Amino acid sequence: MKQFIKLSIFVSVVVLTTYGSKGQNNPLPSWAFGGFVRPEGVNPVIRPNPASAFDCPMRKTPVGWEESDTFNPAAAVKDGKIFVLYRAEDNSAVGIGKRTSRIGLAESEDGITMKRHPAPVLYPDEDHAKEYEWEGGCEDPRIAVTEDGTYVMAYTTWNRKVSRLAIATSKDLKTWKKHGPAFAEAYDGRFRDMACKSGSIVTKLIGDKQLITKVNGKYLMYWGEHAICAATSDDLINWKPLLDENNQLKKLIQPRKGYFDSALTECGPPAILTKDGILLLYNGKNRKDDEGRDKRFNAGAYCAGQVLFDPDDPYKVIERLDVPFFRPMEAFEKSGQYVDGTVFIEGLAYLHHKWYLYYGCADSEVSVAIYDPANPAKGDKIPVLQ
Repeated sequence: MKQFIKLSIFVSVVVLTTYGSKGQNNPLPSWAFGGFVRPEGVNPVIRPNPASAFDCPMRKTPVGWEESDTFNPAAAVKDGKIFVLYRAEDNSAVGIGKRTSRIGLAESEDGITMKRHPAPVLYPDEDHAKEYEWEGGCEDPRIAVTEDGTYVMAYTTWNRKVSRLAIATSKDLKTWKKHGPAFAEAYDGRFRDMACKSGSIVTKLIGDKQLITKVNGKYLMYWGEHAICAATSDDLINWKPLLDENNQLKKLIQPRKGYFDSALTECGPPAILTKDGILLLYNGKNRKDDEGRDKRFNAGAYCAGQVLFDPDDPYKVIERLDVPFFRPMEAFEKSGQYVDGTVFIEGLAYLHHKWYLYYGCADSEVSVAIYDPANPAKGDKIPVLQ
């Protein structure tokens, strides 16, 4: 297996980070997906649309529901097309996390050209989820589908107090049934009000379909932001977090000082059971302090990594990339709400023998990158310290 050479970053000199086409080549090991190539001249594929109006059942007035930002997308295949469900923010306030988020829907025959639906498909309403969703909204979906065609969405509810990982289901991707917090029933409600997000349900490619699969007889979901944890389920709605020997949440991977994921390790799109193991693509955030961060990347930048778990012991790490396979490179990935740079991966769809990765650009727009297993590429080049 190819080994990555990690440059020493614990130096006491002033350094500059080089972006763009320059930098070290980034060959990926055989177990990893990628590289993902950005199609020339098409990104971003979804941008804010100030003209979209929606009669908000909470505000009792029309709102520009996707006026300010459109980002952090999920993706799924249905009827030979890719559907992208993206987080959209209105213009009700200024600042990250201060507006109301709703989830919009777009569809594409080629994975690039998007036809957007005029109204959001998941949003705060006068329903049983109101206490969890208002007035922050519905955020950051990840979507996977069962063999019988039930789409399962793991998304974040945000009431401006606590973020909770919640579950919704649909047969058509347009009409969703909300089931509430994913951990509400486990351990007599111990984790019902715990701050949590980012659920990645394990899937498997069966023929040309990426479907939810069981691992050791149960459905499995990796989840978490500050560390990646796990949970199991019998019904895909009620989830039971995995605990360690001290009866605390078991942490499978955590941030690493001096690496691109030194601040956060946050789950990306649905994990995939492959011949090599269970592959999880995740978002890594760089710390902002010079002693703790990877100085080859901007302080606070979000880059994407990969980790491989043992299929027989899905809580055991086999391999983990030491450098990101995907990082902020384009101008639209380093501007917008999050100027430190963000490629926040959440959507992965398999169509026509290729993998389409959908990601949020600087918390403001949606873009796509494509991995063709028949013509594998290297990962994004790694900046060098000069």
